[in-house]
Amino acid sequence: MTKEDPPGLDLSRLRAHLDEQVPGLVKGELTAEVVPGGRSNLTYFVGDGESRWVVRRPPLGHVLPTAHDMAREHRVVSALRDTKVPVPATLTLCQDTGVIGAPFYVMEFVAGKAYRFAKDLEAFSAQRTAALADTLLDTLVDLHAVVPDEVGLGDFGRPQGFLERQLRRWGKQLDSSRSRDIEGMDRLRERLGRHLPESGAATIVHGDYRLDNVLVGTGDRITAVLDWEMSTLGDPLTDLALMVAYAELGKQDVGFVSNVSLAPGYPGTDEVIARYAERSGRDISALNWYVGFAFFKLAVILEGIYYRFSQGQTVGAGFDHIGDLVAPLVALGAETLKD
Repeated sequence: MTKEDPPGLDLSRLRAHLDEQVPGLVKGELTAEVVPGGRSNLTYFVGDGESRWVVRRPPLGHVLPTAHDMAREHRVVSALRDTKVPVPATLTLCQDTGVIGAPFYVMEFVAGKAYRFAKDLEAFSAQRTAALADTLLDTLVDLHAVVPDEVGLGDFGRPQGFLERQLRRWGKQLDSSRSRDIEGMDRLRERLGRHLPESGAATIVHGDYRLDNVLVGTGDRITAVLDWEMSTLGDPLTDLALMVAYAELGKQDVGFVSNVSLAPGYPGTDEVIARYAERSGRDISALNWYVGFAFFKLAVILEGIYYRFSQGQTVGAGFDHIGDLVAPLVALGAETLKD
């Protein structure tokens, strides 16, 4: 923690705002540090020598507030506070860009560790890793069991036509970063559009649910589910399918993608799906479509990263081989679909 202002966070203005909105919260001079690893919204740890908090704001220079809506994140986290889903308590939301240059919100600091790589689980037995993965999945079931109207989120999204809009959105994303021919990509997109399933009852969807987006505390209890920027009301099977696709991508062991699915004891795809079906009671007969779509979505994301890397717009290690992963993901999507 440093007393110097980190990029995007004016500590003196933040202190003045907190003193006005939450009198008595801050006891001493504020210090802050940027939480590493964020790929979109910026996260900071802020402290006064006695207590710590977390501040979230959009990325620097961002001008499209609908894509990084702090009020929306703040709303869903606040709404879930008294449910079975563990989330931090929110303290204040500020939409006045004159304070730190962008909207932001402040929430409590929650102790816990995010497990991103299989090596992070080396100290775990296979049984402990399996139990942690089960807890992760059961927490997702708890999220999908929340009735949106009962927590004030009945208007949090537009469930009607959700899957069609998702496919259209990621198709446009692909078109915007298209720089080469990927065998089977357009065919996969067409097949997904031709076989759109009929969604069941809408639930709160996290949108990016996986082990490294939760904090794990003592007793391997999940203390907080984080990164709600993609959350909405929609089809819950998209969350389950993305977990499956992430696990398969992790087995490629590409370095910068979470590979916890390689850890001894981490359950296989069939086990994950069976547990979700049993615990949730949902019909998963059309799950192949959702997993196929998840592979398509991940392929589009990686193709976008490859495109930016090829244009010299991405720096860092591991990106030189990312383009090689796109075609295998498309192939996995094609294999998953049955028509």
